[in-house]
Amino acid sequence: MAQLTKQKQAITLAWTGASGAPYGLRLLECLLAADYTVYLLISSAARVVLATEHGLQLASQPDAAKQQLVAFFDCDPNQLVVCGKEEWFSPVASGSAAPKQMVVCPCSAGSVAAIAHGMSDNLIERAADVVIKERGQLLLVVRETPFSTLHLENMHKLSQLGVTIMPAAPGFYHQPTSIEDLVDFMVARILDHLGIEQGLVPRWGYDQRP
Repeated sequence: MAQLTKQKQAITLAWTGASGAPYGLRLLECLLAADYTVYLLISSAARVVLATEHGLQLASQPDAAKQQLVAFFDCDPNQLVVCGKEEWFSPVASGSAAPKQMVVCPCSAGSVAAIAHGMSDNLIERAADVVIKERGQLLLVVRETPFSTLHLENMHKLSQLGVTIMPAAPGFYHQPTSIEDLVDFMVARILDHLGIEQGLVPRWGYDQRP
């Protein structure tokens, strides 16, 4: 029998067209720093948001986008896999190969609706569908306000399926003094739920600020 080799920890990260590009960028930075292999899925609308909110003009071709991000984060190229939106032969499209953890950050209300109804019209939706059916861990960092009844119904449906709904709503008890502090609050909560050690924000009751 062939000997099985231990694979590096892998996770799927998707960026959609909701406002909140700094959350997605900081989360990717932290996942790479934690030595994860990241399968990155980027919607067309997410590229518009990245350019608008962060001034990052990300190429539409996956290989070119990967080169930009590897240079941006100065990371090991082998840690990052950028997938095209219709790259159906990507590992994330199959339950036999996809990582068991996935985060959509930021997550638009439209993506919530598509995932809630199993649309799978693009790789982001298909990857989320795979994680749900394989009983993996799916986190949706939803950025919308106010929520309509449709939004709430879709999120309720997904929550009943075991999906973690985590609105991009940073707290203030850590006394933030910058936008970066607010971004780190949300990213820290995401990392906590993923079981990844983080030192971005002090834990309540353990390492309080004076």
